[in-house]
Amino acid sequence: MSSINFVSPEQAVSHIHSGDSVFIHSVAAAPQFLINAMMQRAPQLKNVRILQLHTEGEAPYTKPECEGIFEVCAFFVGANVRQAIREGRADYFPLFLSEVPAVIRRKLVPVDVALISVSLPDKHGYVSLGCSVDATLAAVQMARTVIAQVNRFMPRALGDAPIHISNIDYFVESDIPLPETEIPKPSAADLKIGEYIAGLVENGATLQMGIGSIPNAALANLTNHKGLGIHTEMFSDGLLPLIDMGVVTNEHKAIHRNHVVSSFVMGTRKVYDFIHNNPRVLMLDAAFVNDTAIIRQNPKVTAINSALEIDITGQICADSIGTSIYSGVGGQMDFIRGASYSVGGKPIIALNATTGKGESKIVPILKPGAGVVTTRAHAHYVVTEYGVANLYGKTLKERAVELIRIAHPNHREALERAAYERWKGNF
Repeated sequence: MSSINFVSPEQAVSHIHSGDSVFIHSVAAAPQFLINAMMQRAPQLKNVRILQLHTEGEAPYTKPECEGIFEVCAFFVGANVRQAIREGRADYFPLFLSEVPAVIRRKLVPVDVALISVSLPDKHGYVSLGCSVDATLAAVQMARTVIAQVNRFMPRALGDAPIHISNIDYFVESDIPLPETEIPKPSAADLKIGEYIAGLVENGATLQMGIGSIPNAALANLTNHKGLGIHTEMFSDGLLPLIDMGVVTNEHKAIHRNHVVSSFVMGTRKVYDFIHNNPRVLMLDAAFVNDTAIIRQNPKVTAINSALEIDITGQICADSIGTSIYSGVGGQMDFIRGASYSVGGKPIIALNATTGKGESKIVPILKPGAGVVTTRAHAHYVVTEYGVANLYGKTLKERAVELIRIAHPNHREALERAAYERWKGNF
């Protein structure tokens, strides 16, 4: 590491000034050492705009006492910024993930400083963005000042992840284990949803999935499939057994055949180790991974996404609970549309039929202020533990019948009554 001139964290963050826009590396790559150093500098700062996608770990700049010093503007809302969003101390960009790099590169959302976490340098002078390329690469390319936390625990991912040390202005040494996310044990309902999803997946399909117990349950039910491929914005530990078993081979893909393509990973140390120096895994810019024109070229793209609620006509809310922003637009529409254009593709929305409080997630109308992430015109397959509804090519009334059929039995009568009233008894 003699080719890198390290500075102290205090020296590095001294290049953050009042009025700057600071991008923070995403998900498990959030550079906590640099974030803590920035917080120490906070009394000397004001009106610093923090830009980020979802980040794991603490986000101390969201605390009420930081108001006037830091303003968080999130492209995706995670648990660590949700309260600040709710209280109006932070804000949210409703953008498709595919377009986040574009607004940075076009300077519609300027970046002055990028705080990133990278791997150790190789003999050629390259470090790696590791487990998160997403929109971070664009921030590195456009920032006035790039400050890197060099971390031996960061995997050396390939694809778009390597960047030359000449593109980084200041280096800080800090070896901090990456945050790990254990997949929750799936419930009986999750397992049933996983079975239904697996029944929709064809041999030779290209998969996109998120993180959580439902995607994990779906993956666990694919062990008898053959020739599957992966082109996804993210993946986690649940994918690894299918690769080990030879179920995922990527042999039928049109884009980066024989390679797993992703933009970020989040999980346990096992998945971070898996992408380390792995030539069959390409961590790529979200502008490419989530580009509908790229996605659609792969065969039988099967996109598995989730929702907070869906109305009986097929409008899908995935980013808010009423007016309260809960997560974000993310890449759902990128892949829903890409899958719908793919030959043999299947866009899937999977959700439990009820909330933890027993309320139906299939509703007559969305909550006031709820965001429609996937429009009724884009909805195809909807899966709950009670079955599969295919809405594509169906009228509003036909969609209502399909969705009520897969709602929780305790709520079907109320949904039927609402549909009857909506269509003036002609239901």
